[in-house]
Amino acid sequence: MIRILSIRLGAIAVLFAACAISPASAGDVAKGKAFFARCAICHSNAKGAPNRIGPNLFGVVGRKSASVAGFFYSGAMKHSGIIWTPDRLRAFITRPNGLVPGTRMGFAGVANKGQVDDLVAYLTTLK
Repeated sequence: MIRILSIRLGAIAVLFAACAISPASAGDVAKGKAFFARCAICHSNAKGAPNRIGPNLFGVVGRKSASVAGFFYSGAMKHSGIIWTPDRLRAFITRPNGLVPGTRMGFAGVANKGQVDDLVAYLTTLK
């Protein structure tokens, strides 16, 4: 009986550990940093750097949407109430207008899931 309970507890511990792994860890930070060069046309990514056509993305993970000072956000983004978690970033990067209809981001999105994961992994390092 104790052995069965021990096996079940062990299985549960493995399950919890697997669930605790961040989805962002599925991406490759180095590849995401390289991919960010495409985003850098519109977005800065360094602490204190000025906004560009898009807002500075330094510290984006965990930040409330439309909260970077000095950037002119769309009404849709201001009212979205989004907190930028890795999952929300994945959804936005994949299809910006799908997550926030009416966003001013004039980019259709990234279709390649691996590239999205890589980019989100990189964005999580910007803190």
